[in-house]
Amino acid sequence: MLTIQTNHRYRDCSGVTRRDLMKVGVMGAGTVSLPQLLATRAAAQEAKRPIATEKSIVWLWLGGGPTHVETFDPKMTAPSEYRSVTGEVSTNVPGVTLGGSFENLATVADKMAFVRSFAHTNSGHGGGTHYVMTGYNHPPADNSAQPIRPSMGSIVSRVRGCNDPVSGMPTYVRMNGIYSDGPAFLGTAFAPFDPNGAAQKNMSLQTNVDRLADRRSLLSGLDRLNRDVDRSGLMQGLDEFEQQAFSLVLGKAPEAFDLKKEDPRVLARYGINDGQDNRRRRRGGLGQQMLMARRLCEVGCGFVTIHFGGWDMHGNIKRGMDNLGPQVDHAVATFLDDVAQRGMSDNILLVITGEFGRTPRVNRNAGRDHWAPLSTLALAGGGLKMGQVVGESNSKAEVPKSTPITPQDLMATIFHTLNIDQKIQFPSQAGRPTFMNENGKTIVELV
Repeated sequence: MLTIQTNHRYRDCSGVTRRDLMKVGVMGAGTVSLPQLLATRAAAQEAKRPIATEKSIVWLWLGGGPTHVETFDPKMTAPSEYRSVTGEVSTNVPGVTLGGSFENLATVADKMAFVRSFAHTNSGHGGGTHYVMTGYNHPPADNSAQPIRPSMGSIVSRVRGCNDPVSGMPTYVRMNGIYSDGPAFLGTAFAPFDPNGAAQKNMSLQTNVDRLADRRSLLSGLDRLNRDVDRSGLMQGLDEFEQQAFSLVLGKAPEAFDLKKEDPRVLARYGINDGQDNRRRRRGGLGQQMLMARRLCEVGCGFVTIHFGGWDMHGNIKRGMDNLGPQVDHAVATFLDDVAQRGMSDNILLVITGEFGRTPRVNRNAGRDHWAPLSTLALAGGGLKMGQVVGESNSKAEVPKSTPITPQDLMATIFHTLNIDQKIQFPSQAGRPTFMNENGKTIVELV
């Protein structure tokens, strides 16, 4: 919590002293105060850094390993034990079909690109996640080893800076955790901001200021504190990082996290007001998280991760798809329509992926097992060329028929979108200059 107390012996005329305690509770960072955290982050950025564009990435992670067949490569020409068990649906892009769960996405396929040759070599949950999140394989991750490479979100935070200079919005926000989504050797200054749990309370203000007579509501307290700060000149007396703490808490960031500020008609479009979503709200309905991501990007967030799990479908994959597919279908289609109507399509790149795909042949439990040799990937927006299929799988959706697109190629495409140098380097723990992406190439069909 942010607490401001004015019970010290020496005060100025406004009732606030330089020695008044200002404390901002941690945001998932142990016992470190927000000013201390901001100071740590600033110290980590003293070296000159390249300037990124103001585009944003929304990274929708389908945790567990989404089937590539029942999502974006239904392969209905394959033998029955290989083809999509949910059938297919035609899209508004001629000749392109999706799995049968995605009727809404089919109407916005012209805003998307479906990559059917995305592949890597690690079919473990931990290792596959590390590979896709960082661009680097790390087999010990399957035995819970710590990540050894920074996530793409942390790289963006390192390049762009940890907070938007105007709104105070953190550059990198995660809705809920994903293995390997952290900074590794870049340092904790570039870890994602997590708005769940204690962090949400940290953006709420509790005041014990004698001058704040009206305490009837949090809003009135915020308004009064803003006025008192302006009159007293307290902000000028605080050091740089305490000012940043005030900017984060009193700026636009908390408002962006508050869906009560959103138009009720928009909430309804995302399904947030219907009974089904209300029942899921405690664990964060996908529509709610997608809307939150859009709001964060509007005020300066550069990279948002959303973890929507449950895709480890070793048995009865049709039942699993009937449950999760429509949720993704509705939330993503609504998000794409929303950002298009707001003129934000070129400013936000949506990435939909997971740690791997699923075995092309349905197993004896009517499910599919882990399969990295062909994995799931779709993108939308970001100023890239949409309305197409990129790459091709073989006749049974087992492996890429065309040149494989790798996790580092995905990273290179994100770097291209954000105008980050493809050969950017940062020091490793040993102090050696280290490439963030050694071999990746931008997906040429998209640029």
